[in-house]
Amino acid sequence: MSNTIDDIGISTTGERQAIVSVPGTTADKDWVIVARGLKREYDMGGEIVRALRGVDLAIRRNEYVAIMGPSGSGKSTLMNLIGCLDSPNGGEYWLNGMLVSTMSDDQLARVRNKEIGFVFQTFNLLPRATALQNVELPLVYAGIPADERKKRATEALESVQLGPRLHHRPNELSGGQRQRVAIARALVNRPSILLADEPTGNLDSTTSQEIMRVFEGLSSQGQTVVMVTHEPDIAAHARRVVVLRDGLVESDERRERFVDRVGLAHATTRVAHD
Repeated sequence: MSNTIDDIGISTTGERQAIVSVPGTTADKDWVIVARGLKREYDMGGEIVRALRGVDLAIRRNEYVAIMGPSGSGKSTLMNLIGCLDSPNGGEYWLNGMLVSTMSDDQLARVRNKEIGFVFQTFNLLPRATALQNVELPLVYAGIPADERKKRATEALESVQLGPRLHHRPNELSGGQRQRVAIARALVNRPSILLADEPTGNLDSTTSQEIMRVFEGLSSQGQTVVMVTHEPDIAAHARRVVVLRDGLVESDERRERFVDRVGLAHATTRVAHD
């Protein structure tokens, strides 16, 4: 069984600094995400917007990390780069031991489909399809045979506690259940990273806590989870919180230090009991 971050204490500042300090060196596969000096600039009508100004970031396999920051901090740009939806103007990005920052769009698409499962605040479910059919969809595109598709989709739905809802359509499910279907769909290709963008943005506070428990459970089973959010109380559910400001990493802390610094001291206790 895989060890967790908390078991073996592997996410120290020194280790992360060491892994990002030598450009051009292959990132060990224990580090599923390594960004070195990552930059992204946009030309907005002749004005250059520097969304990322040199981000260093290293995430170990099995970590549960939140990336947060105010509007304009660069967190959405960083999410797009981590998710292979965009390419940087400078720096390196290694994903699961592969240097993806120099890949073509076609290469990025193949890596994205294999390595990353996306969860968005809008569930993006097909309204006429059942939960099972929605989760099967990525496997259809991947050419997986029907029996294997059904087996894997069923397992994914059971992993988010939706086994009894396999044949329900979205309008027969609550908001939290629809988001769990979306999470199962993101998991069905067995990705290296589960990348969640504001996953509780359309949910009430009680349902948000339900979804956070799902992510915590997946993390405890060995799934690498990277969550982008602007809400400190949601970020506090992750084991590590990276805060961006003005295109740079402002802080990178374990959960306990983060919740203490921002005045969410109750959050650690709440998460421990969830």
